[in-house]
Amino acid sequence: MALPRLPKRTPQSSELDLGALRIFVAVAESGSFVAGAKAMGLTRSAAGKALARLENHLGTRLVNRTTRRLSLTAHGHEFYHRCLQIIEDLQDAEASVLQHRPRPRGILRLTASEGYGKAKIIPYLREFLEAAPDLAIEMSFSDRIVDLVEEGFDLAIRVGAASAGAQYVTQVIDRACPCFCASPDYLERRGRPDSLVDLERHQRLIYGLGTAATTWSCADRQGRSVHIDGKTYTRFDSGDGIRVAAIAGLGIGLLPSFMVERDLHEGTLVEVLPEERAASIAVHAIYPSRRHLSIRVRSFIDGLRRYLG
Repeated sequence: MALPRLPKRTPQSSELDLGALRIFVAVAESGSFVAGAKAMGLTRSAAGKALARLENHLGTRLVNRTTRRLSLTAHGHEFYHRCLQIIEDLQDAEASVLQHRPRPRGILRLTASEGYGKAKIIPYLREFLEAAPDLAIEMSFSDRIVDLVEEGFDLAIRVGAASAGAQYVTQVIDRACPCFCASPDYLERRGRPDSLVDLERHQRLIYGLGTAATTWSCADRQGRSVHIDGKTYTRFDSGDGIRVAAIAGLGIGLLPSFMVERDLHEGTLVEVLPEERAASIAVHAIYPSRRHLSIRVRSFIDGLRRYLG
């Protein structure tokens, strides 16, 4: 039985040219019309005309053109990331039919908590990039909560507090165990605390500025909750800042073990009350909610999970 013939689709003026999108992405990633055109097997003139048609269709400038190098406008940056998502979705759809997995390409813009990023993410990057040779990484270290959509990031790796709301997807990928630590010099001057409550008479190094909570919540050896407060001497907006301050003898810090492993091994820091531990902290992977997760982000998260064991 013959299949019914589908009616021919008449092109509409509102439709985008997929080829022009690919040319725009190639030009944006290479930073020049010549290199972008070469990557697409075109002349510079053809690439320039395709991009001009795309800008005319959208009614906005995507690229700032100079004699030396081009740069993306604000609209260009936003459109570039949307184009990557469109192209990756097409590759994913094609791969599902051809039964092979496409390789991630383009640029993965990633932000991570500074301490975790340096201790865990950077060592993983070599393995990840070797498996994804068509991908480049742009990485920002920041302990502040980043608006991924507003600032154009694909993914955040965050220790502790995670973004809430329907526009984000959050996954727990790891857990960090905090410990109390101080320099040998500080402990010699101020003495070692004998108990969790005893920490209140010490100079505690607090994470968070302004109105952020200064209380440390822990569990004693019997599993009972203990809340440690007291006078606040020094506050930081960086976990690594607390680590450096503790080494300098400013006080006792409560830091994830992954940040201080080397310092404890080298003796620049000493664990205080090692039998007592604060509650573990979740490490989250956070990305903007989309119907389909991009190949770049999915590959990175899957590989990171395997790397972390």
